[in-house]
Amino acid sequence: MSGLQIFTTGGTIDKVYFDALSEFQVGDSGIGNMLAEANISYDYQITPLMKKDSLELTDEDRDIIRTAITESSADRILVTHGTDTMAVTARHVMGVPGKTIVFTGSMLPASHRATDAVFNVGFAIAAAQLLPSGTYLAMNGQVFDPASVVKDRDAGLFKVEA
Repeated sequence: MSGLQIFTTGGTIDKVYFDALSEFQVGDSGIGNMLAEANISYDYQITPLMKKDSLELTDEDRDIIRTAITESSADRILVTHGTDTMAVTARHVMGVPGKTIVFTGSMLPASHRATDAVFNVGFAIAAAQLLPSGTYLAMNGQVFDPASVVKDRDAGLFKVEA
């Protein structure tokens, strides 16, 4: 496949609010609608892998993600993922040869008006097209090496581990 393979795994980016439960739950990914609204003409394919909060991901789930990436015919990969364990999963897939793998997510659900999801996905798509082979996190306008990034919960940002 030429273009971009997008794997969705759940996380905040895909959370929706259920009034009856008074809480957020991971729902269907809205990335297809997001890309259609942005008039993206770059060739892409979206494959849902799971619908989980990243705190619920297991090593078996990470193996599923790694296998999907490895077996994809695309050499440009975007993975949408929950931010809490995004770096853990990115470290798990590091070393897949010949592919540019970019993880992204959001601090607020894509269904919210004031979300960072749209920007992060657009930025990650650009990063996946421009970066050399390797595994990266693309969040809030920055690209990070998964080996040295941490989520700063208080600031709501990712930063290089000191």
